[in-house]
Amino acid sequence: MINFRLIRHLWLFLAVAEEQHFGRAAKRLGMSQPPLTEQIQILEQALKVKLFERSRRGAQLTAVGHAILPAVRKFAEQLESLELAVREAAAGQTGTLTIGAITSAMLDVLPGLITRIRQEHPGLTVAVKEIDSYEAIPALQSGDIDLAFARLEGRLDEDIQSLPLQEDPLAVALPAGHPLSDGEALPLAALAQQDFIMFARKVSPLSYDTLITACRNSGFSPRVLHEVRSVASQIAFVGMGQGVALVPASVRGMAPANVVIRPLADQLHVVTTAMAWNSRRENQLTREVIATITRQPPAGDS
Repeated sequence: MINFRLIRHLWLFLAVAEEQHFGRAAKRLGMSQPPLTEQIQILEQALKVKLFERSRRGAQLTAVGHAILPAVRKFAEQLESLELAVREAAAGQTGTLTIGAITSAMLDVLPGLITRIRQEHPGLTVAVKEIDSYEAIPALQSGDIDLAFARLEGRLDEDIQSLPLQEDPLAVALPAGHPLSDGEALPLAALAQQDFIMFARKVSPLSYDTLITACRNSGFSPRVLHEVRSVASQIAFVGMGQGVALVPASVRGMAPANVVIRPLADQLHVVTTAMAWNSRRENQLTREVIATITRQPPAGDS
């Protein structure tokens, strides 16, 4: 049996936790402060814990309050998703597809795919959230997203299936003014004495291992100074003079003035966007959308 009173109490707790003030939380909730304070006290009594430290400055979470806040936030998000699904069902919508995508995929790959999805599934609501590549697999495993569009390669997880959609030749990102920043294509062997900023291995083990092997085949083992979670972070670290990075050539347009992108003479390519899904969680709707995406678009379709 659903405990609606507890759900309401948790919703009130979340408002106070986010506002850090009973008065502001009450105003946000459209209620007066005394009933809100009373409801939080009832929740504390029911849980047999103290959730807030009250002072003239406001309401600060206790250690217990901090501990339960992430779970309450997650619960609130799930309730909002449920409410959206109910409204869509009542309006005749066929369902919601939640996509997690890295920024580059949102710019290059997704617009055309979403257009095709909406053409073939007009009753479907498509929700897109921005993620980093390292977040893709956990989000698919937990069911937070149905499809991921991220920089993923190789065997990812027992239940995670993937399909490469876009690949790019590698280039070298160097700080502006670096001795190697002038000229045309740069041999990989020329980077032997440099500090590297690498895409973290846990994000894409195959890509990471391929780059390490390529360096060794060029006569050196790369000195990895930093492992980061995104290409944007690689560029940022290079701009701070922390080393050099092997990045997709397509990032040239987003590089700031303090970073130079030079072509790599060695013919190395990486998957910049792959579509991934959880085969254990997939349903008929997800399968239909995957089929839509994997079908070759008609001539002239972008």
